[in-house]
Amino acid sequence: MLVTLACAYGALAGLLVPRAVYKLAVPADESWRSRCPAGHPAQAWLGLPRCKHCATEQAPMLRARRWYGPPAPAVALITILGCGALAHRTGPRPELAVWLLLTPILVLLTWIDVTVHRLPDILTLPLTPATLLLLGAAALFPNTGGSWPAALGGALALGGGYFTLFLISPRSLGFGDVKLAAALGAILGWYGWRALALGALAGPLIAAAYSLGLIALRKAHAHTAIPYGPFLISGSVVAIITR
Repeated sequence: MLVTLACAYGALAGLLVPRAVYKLAVPADESWRSRCPAGHPAQAWLGLPRCKHCATEQAPMLRARRWYGPPAPAVALITILGCGALAHRTGPRPELAVWLLLTPILVLLTWIDVTVHRLPDILTLPLTPATLLLLGAAALFPNTGGSWPAALGGALALGGGYFTLFLISPRSLGFGDVKLAAALGAILGWYGWRALALGALAGPLIAAAYSLGLIALRKAHAHTAIPYGPFLISGSVVAIITR
């Protein structure tokens, strides 16, 4: 029942993400989008990427463009799988509410990074303090599966480690990845240093496997840039599920 409810929540939350992806998936030197591809206002942040103005246009080309942004079913499916897997592994513990709240945000960050190779500050800057605040609230309840001091230590450790890597090689790692790593460090650290170490290793290994696969298929070369945020996130999810 818990997994079913988590999947239902994931379906609803996932259908709210695509419009935010469309609005935020822009180059670093541009502000977020406030209009649909045809130029009509698109003010709402959450929901399906559908323009009601295009739907009422007489021109067939504009009617065809009433849907825009990423494919909503794919975004919803990823969110459902993430919520369901985390619910199955975590069980009825207070931190599950935190994971379910964070999952749509992590899916949003993943899709943006895949689209434009960047992680916007509007999401990454508040992510670590919000995660620590939510975990602090979860720690007040009985039957928690982790430790808030360990979560804080994890945020400092993983965030500090990626900050050091950023200083060494700023061309191979974006500062958005550093801010994301701090939030993921808090999530992993909640379950202790073993989960933190597993997540810290899993992300780069998945990224390396993906890169080697692209090179083997001759779709990339050794210096091809790839979005690193999705691998940080997927490595963390793997660590939580397999801890």
